[in-house]
Amino acid sequence: MAILRFNAMQEIFSRQPIKVVMPEGKASDYFAENVFTTKAMQAYLSEEAYKAVLEAREHGKRIDRRIANQIASGMKSWAVGKGVTHYTHWFQPLNGATAEKHDAFFEPSSEGSVLEKFDGDMLVQQEPDASSFPSGGIRNTFEARGYTAWDPSSPAFLIEKTLCIPTIFVSYTGEALDYKTPLLKSLAALDKAAVEVCQMYDKNVTKVNANLGWEQEYFLVDEALYYARPDLILTGRTLMGHSSAKDQQLEDHYFGSIPDRAFAFMQELEVESLRLGIPIKTRHNEVAPNQFEAAPVYEEANLAVDHNQLFMDLMAGVARKHKFRVLLHEKPYKGVNGSGKHNNWSMSTDTGVNLLSPGKTPKKNMQFLTFLVNTVKAVHDHADLIRASIVSPGNEHRLGANEAPPAIISVFLGKHISQTLDDIEARVSSKKMSPDEKAELKLDIGKIPEILLDNTDRNRTSPFAFTGNRFEFRAVGSSANPSSPMIALNTAMANQLREFVKDVAALTAKNIKRDEAIFQVLRKYIVESKKIRFEGNGYGQEWKDEAARRGLSNIAEVPEALKAFLSEKSVALFADNHVLSHRELVARQEIRLENYIKSIQIESRVLGDLAVNHIIPTAIKYQNNLIENVRGLKELFGTADYDEMATPHLQSIKKISRHISYIRKLVVDMVKERKDLNPTKSVMDQAQGYSRKVKPYLESIRYHIDKLELIVDDEIWTLPKYRELLFTR
Repeated sequence: MAILRFNAMQEIFSRQPIKVVMPEGKASDYFAENVFTTKAMQAYLSEEAYKAVLEAREHGKRIDRRIANQIASGMKSWAVGKGVTHYTHWFQPLNGATAEKHDAFFEPSSEGSVLEKFDGDMLVQQEPDASSFPSGGIRNTFEARGYTAWDPSSPAFLIEKTLCIPTIFVSYTGEALDYKTPLLKSLAALDKAAVEVCQMYDKNVTKVNANLGWEQEYFLVDEALYYARPDLILTGRTLMGHSSAKDQQLEDHYFGSIPDRAFAFMQELEVESLRLGIPIKTRHNEVAPNQFEAAPVYEEANLAVDHNQLFMDLMAGVARKHKFRVLLHEKPYKGVNGSGKHNNWSMSTDTGVNLLSPGKTPKKNMQFLTFLVNTVKAVHDHADLIRASIVSPGNEHRLGANEAPPAIISVFLGKHISQTLDDIEARVSSKKMSPDEKAELKLDIGKIPEILLDNTDRNRTSPFAFTGNRFEFRAVGSSANPSSPMIALNTAMANQLREFVKDVAALTAKNIKRDEAIFQVLRKYIVESKKIRFEGNGYGQEWKDEAARRGLSNIAEVPEALKAFLSEKSVALFADNHVLSHRELVARQEIRLENYIKSIQIESRVLGDLAVNHIIPTAIKYQNNLIENVRGLKELFGTADYDEMATPHLQSIKKISRHISYIRKLVVDMVKERKDLNPTKSVMDQAQGYSRKVKPYLESIRYHIDKLELIVDDEIWTLPKYRELLFTR
């Protein structure tokens, strides 16, 4: 292993950036050239088929099978014209990855020849083997049948020589086995509820979309170093490694010049992304060494999620060409910043209005405040569920580590909006407003745009921060499918807007004018959700103490956080909005708990193996060198100067022995804990046991290994060190 480490370093020093062949012309010339866009549809579909796709995409209307045949024929002609030979239903099962099974277009004919075939049945529905995908008990292992069904709202695209068709994935009995199905249902629920509220202000609104802009953080590591670190290969993070003398403390990497090899990787990644219609716009160095970020412009949430999943797949493929590996783990290196995937969320109408952007008239600002206050109330009422939607084994290491928002869910609005809400709370009584109060309030609300655009700050320590025209959900992990938090947020918001309509209707039924009723309901919500609003430093201990006084929960442990999926409130929320059934929620909780158990189990096994088979032998080898050196000193100098010269070596020998002894014992104890927990019947009890009894050993064993790293001769240390992983370009 030591030889492998130094060979890796020699290989890296010889690397040069791979020259990227850029397409001719502007980005707009090749943007979405590998996507079956509306422009491509117009060229390859009949007018009838084209309109059917648009109706399905914009209004959710079902496509007739006859029309589906026309669409499939046109899609095949477009794809074959680009050299495509296969097609696949591309879906997002609950294992966190994307899935695909490729089938060739050709079909044998009775004459012994073959022809290209792709009809409506093949487009609309397929039957992949569902037996090995996570189901959380929805189906038995021997029940292999599952269905993928075309999602017309997300366009088909080409990867290499394969036509990829975005689909949902459901069980034989109809339960969702993927992320996309409940995401689409949550978007539909939000659309319906938001349109009803919008029509209080503008009768022309007939559709509301949720929009998402994701910011993808990641690390790059040279593949030679990656292959010399079994923990990185098998777990996605370093399970050991002492901090580098220099890492991010000088703050010189953030927004600095992008290293040449990383820049070449980014260039090719962006070209391939643009060809697939992913509107990637931003690239920059992040805080930690060898950490970077990419971000697109906003898109409709379903399409944005598909693009993020596709982008992560692209990253891995392009990185290999450039002799890199992409690390998407939320905390691949201890002691430096981890990686998130900030989800920037907003809502917009088919009349072109961003509902979370202040307007230029009191009426528009009342609409803005209506959606803003309802968002705060939705997050307040379902904070535990929203936190559960983003917890994971990796994010457990990142959240609250003085670099990412804490596990406490809070909302940042900025001092000017907060002051406006405080004014509403103070000035509007629960009784009927006087004309002067109403005029004063409307006047102040009318001033919001000019104040907001110039003075709204950003709070990077807040998990859910308003940033001028959207909310930035900063707590999402870098490896996560963004559907999970979007499902929770969309559903909570849809439910809250429905409650708002009911509450306003209850007041207007008492002969209170609608604008006054809206004020009174908003004031009620402002008061009820006030405790979740926080403008200060979310990293500080003071906030944790204050949050406890306010009664806000702070659940850092994944199994405990996941209990929110099956709370009475969450079950009712998803059922009432027709997003997830109780059985589907049980399955999702179980899948996440099993993933948590397996993640810690794998890390435990990997660390135990490395400790016993790599670290301890290396330490003993160096210890033996020291022992031989001590003997040589005595033979050479006798007893006269021996004590003075040998003492440092003897101390090192004793330290090594102590650390080895601790490591051996801790590994044995850790294995025993695993064996004791594995027969546990309840998956929740087993997950909590792994969290509380096995996981602590990872840090304890690491402590002693990291101490040995500082003692053992660098020439025989088996694993690449942090200074190499973080600073090798």
